[in-house]
Amino acid sequence: MDNRSDVREFLMTRRAKVTPEVAGVVGGVHRRVPGLRRSEVAALAGVSVEYYAKLERGAIGGASASVLDAIAGALRLDDTERAHLFDLARAADGVPSSGRARRRAARPGVPRPSLQWALAAITDGVAFVRDQRQDLLATNALGRAFYSPVIGAGGRTPNLARFQFLDPAAREFYPDWERFAEMCVAIMRAEAGRDPHDKGLHDLVGELSTRSETFRRLWGAHDVRSHGSGTKRFHHPVVGELTLAYEELAITAEPGQVLMVYTAEPASPSAERLRLLASWTAEPAVSGSRTLDGPSHAGSAGQER
Repeated sequence: MDNRSDVREFLMTRRAKVTPEVAGVVGGVHRRVPGLRRSEVAALAGVSVEYYAKLERGAIGGASASVLDAIAGALRLDDTERAHLFDLARAADGVPSSGRARRRAARPGVPRPSLQWALAAITDGVAFVRDQRQDLLATNALGRAFYSPVIGAGGRTPNLARFQFLDPAAREFYPDWERFAEMCVAIMRAEAGRDPHDKGLHDLVGELSTRSETFRRLWGAHDVRSHGSGTKRFHHPVVGELTLAYEELAITAEPGQVLMVYTAEPASPSAERLRLLASWTAEPAVSGSRTLDGPSHAGSAGQER
């Protein structure tokens, strides 16, 4: 992941999305570029055309916060896109991004016992921990049953992105597969901006870019997003259709890791199906939450078709 290239492509793709009408720019009839011209962005941001052209060539190092804010305003960036622009600028300056501390040299993929106890305490919803590389690190008992198609029976840590793009079962598990694919890549793009030197994420992007044309296309779009909260649809092989609300919670003691919780509206058909799924799982009560350092068929899936 080359910083100058990422800056260039991000600014160019954002500029292409802003129409003169939205930006309040009086444009000519014959426009050779989609969206705004460089000169129009520069005028809106209050900088010279030469300086904005320099930024769009990827030379963002040393740009002040006020200039970045002005560029973000001119390009109509949302909060996640603005944060991504600042992350790219920090990376160019060699500054740690977004206040994220360096990861400790703990054994990867093994959450602390207290975190596993916290997961086990969540019994009516799907709860799991994932990292910035989309690795599924730990779940509660219901989460393990819910993500059985992802966990599978292979030999590497279950990874949500590999499952999404390389396992044919994903298209059945995610009824809105295209939307999920866009979300997955946009979240990974934002993570790459926060930590461009993450070798594990770099390797995963390279693997998926090689094996999935869809991933390669979406990665090239340079869209970013945060997860936060919302609603998703699933089709579970055991209980069928589920519509679940999700909440993403940052784990401050483990930078880069998040706790995700999926719940169903009380008394809804999805809530009843979650209860059925909870009764289906055969995990002993003492296990509660398990570290997922075991099998995953997603890792051995073939080339996307």
